[in-house]
Amino acid sequence: MKKLLAVLTASALALSLAACSGAASSGSSAAASGSASQSEAASNSASAEGASYRIAIVQQMDHSSLDEIRAAIEAELDARAAADGITIEYQEFNGQNDATMLNQIGTQVVSDGYDAIIPIASLAAQCMVTAADGDIPVVYAAISDPATAGLTDLPNVTGTSDALNTAFIMDMMFAIDPDIQTVGLLYSNSEPNSETPIADAKAYLEEKGIAYVEATGNTTDEVLTAVSTLTDRVDAVFTPTDNVIMGAAGAVAETLTDAGIPFYAGADSFVTSGAFATCGVNYTDLGSYTADMAVDALLSGEVPADYHVMDGGIITVNTETAAALDLSYNAFTNMVDNVVEVTTAAE
Repeated sequence: MKKLLAVLTASALALSLAACSGAASSGSSAAASGSASQSEAASNSASAEGASYRIAIVQQMDHSSLDEIRAAIEAELDARAAADGITIEYQEFNGQNDATMLNQIGTQVVSDGYDAIIPIASLAAQCMVTAADGDIPVVYAAISDPATAGLTDLPNVTGTSDALNTAFIMDMMFAIDPDIQTVGLLYSNSEPNSETPIADAKAYLEEKGIAYVEATGNTTDEVLTAVSTLTDRVDAVFTPTDNVIMGAAGAVAETLTDAGIPFYAGADSFVTSGAFATCGVNYTDLGSYTADMAVDALLSGEVPADYHVMDGGIITVNTETAAALDLSYNAFTNMVDNVVEVTTAAE
């Protein structure tokens, strides 16, 4: 879908100012803010008023977290175009989690002369960085570990990270059941987002003297086979912000719940697909912040050197899954200020 927003009148601009997001986290645990300061943004906006920009939004695959991020990016681009008195034209692309398709999209985007690229998720970001070859600003969204993904120290690359607090999710697991003996670690070994969280989970469990069993898959069929190997071997399962596992999250969650095993995951999209619980970021805020970084980079002509780590701290629980597992999650209320209750979304 192609969208175009042109600001035509001062009255339209005034009416649009209220639509600016402003909801993105201002804190960063590992990197400085990527957006220009308000005064810098205002100066850049004034000098660029009437300018026109084309942005390619490249989504790695379809699933609810990435869809939420894309929608938030588009909404904020529309709001910034209105507020800054510029025209932003954006085009959506979807790589269907296929590197060949994503590389083809990258070639097309560069050939078509887009002014900036916003890739959503690790594989999309890696392919777009390769295609841009240092010439086009690439502002990525939702990269859990940009360094591991090879997305740091590049002059034209920045973005937002949904870095996972794996130790905290492990704490959640043991707050609910202190008697856990074995934890399943379900992930894709082709997914950069999983590398650091899985290493962190192993270190946490080893320190506590808790056994773990690894199960991996790189396709939906492989994931379903992998989860079936866990059902009679573990007391709980953890998956990080893994896009491959997310593609089969509903079936994975159903298999584990039927086996009486709580499924802890790295994003709320897993929980709305039937997983028991997570603690992570707000993906609407992340999408809005990413869009602001992209617009600020275009207006200033400078790509920030540091990526921005979004604040997390939101526990999300699937109440239907909790009931099916006969689990109380009252312990979570002592761990964070905000516990969000959801049910499984209809497919």
